[in-house]
Amino acid sequence: MSTHAPQQRRTPPPGRTDEELARSDLPAMLRYGLSFAGPHRTALFGDGAVGAAVLLDRRGVPPRAVAFLAKVVRSGGVRYAAGLPEPVPGAQAAATVRSWLESAADVANGLDGDETTARWLEAVAEVLGLRRTHRTHRPSAD
Repeated sequence: MSTHAPQQRRTPPPGRTDEELARSDLPAMLRYGLSFAGPHRTALFGDGAVGAAVLLDRRGVPPRAVAFLAKVVRSGGVRYAAGLPEPVPGAQAAATVRSWLESAADVANGLDGDETTARWLEAVAEVLGLRRTHRTHRPSAD
């Protein structure tokens, strides 16, 4: 007779749709994700990065623009990047990204905060690039 309790199977949580991720409160996710490690940081780099990529994809922002912005943040700081007139191409996209950068600038502490923000922007650029690659290389349904 076994004394071990039977293993319960855990079902993974249901996935979130692009629409749900796009409606995420990214400024809040940045504030909490940059201020606290653990689940807040995980959410920022997971759902937050995907939600940001969905929004920027819808606005036609190329991944290289977000990757370049990460370099600007890394070299000049989040506060400097937040003051740029057009951190990414397009007025609506620039306003959206500026709000993210302003939220990050409120809590990013020194070089570590700038580096974490830059790494998050790089994650957003990667997801954005993957979305575009997948969309252009999707096999046709015959």
